[in-house]
Amino acid sequence: MIEQAAGLALLAALSPAALLVAAVYLGSARPRQTILCYLAGAVIMSTALAVVVLVVLRSAGLSRPEQHPPRDGLRLGLGLLLLAAGILLWARRRGRPADQARKKRPGVVSRLVAKPTPRSAFVVGILVFAGGGVTFIAALQVIATARASIELTVLAVAVVVLIDVFLVWLPLIFHLAAPRQTEYWLRTFNGWLRAHSSTLMVCGLIVVGAILAADGGYGLVAGT
Repeated sequence: MIEQAAGLALLAALSPAALLVAAVYLGSARPRQTILCYLAGAVIMSTALAVVVLVVLRSAGLSRPEQHPPRDGLRLGLGLLLLAAGILLWARRRGRPADQARKKRPGVVSRLVAKPTPRSAFVVGILVFAGGGVTFIAALQVIATARASIELTVLAVAVVVLIDVFLVWLPLIFHLAAPRQTEYWLRTFNGWLRAHSSTLMVCGLIVVGAILAADGGYGLVAGT
């Protein structure tokens, strides 16, 4: 259970926006205090989303043995949704010129990041991770539909949340050990990630969607 949920959470965590914000905060006047507040907001929001999804799915009784058809139906539905999202993004990417796709008005997050303070960083952490995403929900449904104890469920949720925000705490750890090298690494890796973010997202959605759809479909056909 934990391994599958962790794998899905890792795909959900590959966010160029989260890493870009971390890079900006680590280059600010108070880098460590600012990014710690950013991390606090991210953890609180990810945990809140995880608890809500877990409570909703557990309340539906999907972890019970006799509820395998709804459980497999949920996985099949999520898989098909991810596949459709991946195909749609791929089609939009081919049909839209690159320069047109980059023209966006600065939003609330961009304006807050432009003037980094610990307070605004906390708000940004909440906003950036408020979206969740279907892949993040897919990771949580693995936990919610598993027949696991409360202790194992709490551990699995903690692992998923920790992975979901790893592009915040990992740069912070590197920055504590080697500030200059970390700033260079962040600029390089963030540039690569932004250049390939669409491809990574499409591939991730299609791969995860295919796995979930196949798992759910097999469960419905086999009746297990």
